[in-house]
Amino acid sequence: MKKPAWSTLVALLAAAGLLSAQTQGGQSDPQSFKFRTGVELVNVNATVTDQSGRFVPGLTKDDFRVYDEEQLQTVTHFNADRVPVSLGIVLDTSGSMDGDKMYAAKQALDKFLFQLIDPNDEVFLYRFDNSPELVEGWTRDKRRISDSLNRIQPRGSTALYDAVADAVRLAQQGHNRKKAVVIISDGNDTTSRTDVFAVKQLIRQTEVLVYAIGIDSAGSNQYVSNNWQQRGTPPRPIPLPFPMPGRRPPAAPTPPVPAPTPQPPGGGGSSGWRGGGKSDDRVNVAALRDITDDSGGRTEIVRWARDLDPAVSGIADELSKQYYLGYAQAGARDGRWHSIRVEVRNPAFHVRARRGYVAGK
Repeated sequence: MKKPAWSTLVALLAAAGLLSAQTQGGQSDPQSFKFRTGVELVNVNATVTDQSGRFVPGLTKDDFRVYDEEQLQTVTHFNADRVPVSLGIVLDTSGSMDGDKMYAAKQALDKFLFQLIDPNDEVFLYRFDNSPELVEGWTRDKRRISDSLNRIQPRGSTALYDAVADAVRLAQQGHNRKKAVVIISDGNDTTSRTDVFAVKQLIRQTEVLVYAIGIDSAGSNQYVSNNWQQRGTPPRPIPLPFPMPGRRPPAAPTPPVPAPTPQPPGGGGSSGWRGGGKSDDRVNVAALRDITDDSGGRTEIVRWARDLDPAVSGIADELSKQYYLGYAQAGARDGRWHSIRVEVRNPAFHVRARRGYVAGK
């Protein structure tokens, strides 16, 4: 019998690889970044809550609808189980964090490290004051992170945007498919060379979920959260920091959540959100939400240092109860922002997921 030519063998092997990719595409494989054929896979982590803010378990792939540029997509990868996370912690260690706030942050993060995340999760730690500093790189040794946390002493001012930019770049290099960054800060940016629009554009180019906890210790003694449903008490209006530097907050109460600022044409550029300096160094709620919301993460604002513990615990709980959906990237790799919209069959449920992605060239 005549042996097949080498070119024929190569073609048969390639066909087998394509068939394998198509077969695996329908399975729950959260670690897959691409189809074997080289088609880019768009990864989406979705948080689903009911009208009371409780996480909704037990959904299947058929419960979801994913739209890319308003075109319905075929979800080829789905997973409802808890998967390992590559997680970055970004802690404000400026002078204003000294005292109760730093103590509460260290206590909350210790609980986060040893009780709330999985042993297989890898973690890194950034601190920031006048500039960002990588304290501990990627590790699964949570004790190393904890020991480093306990040695930190607050000092200096607040280079928030520089720290977030550095942390997001490092988080994108994590070994696990799910990647996240958690920011804890009590102040507005005062010294960064990076502006908020550049940070937002950077996040849009990654798959990193970004969460922020802001401590608004000046002004009202009320507690407010954009995830108040999980606490059971609706937020009440409090005076918020006026977003533009050099201006004071209004004296009368204002609505608790300012609308996110629109992305300027082309992204990046100079921004009035940059450091508020000494005239306005309270936490900038609108800027934090600009940073977090496109990614599928969220911003939570607390009044008291003691509220850091439930806020951090809520983020850990959310990361463990998200749904993973993947679909083949539609259209050309044009370097443009492509919007994503995720829905569930039950209209009473609320879905939070990344709002889009930049299709790499």
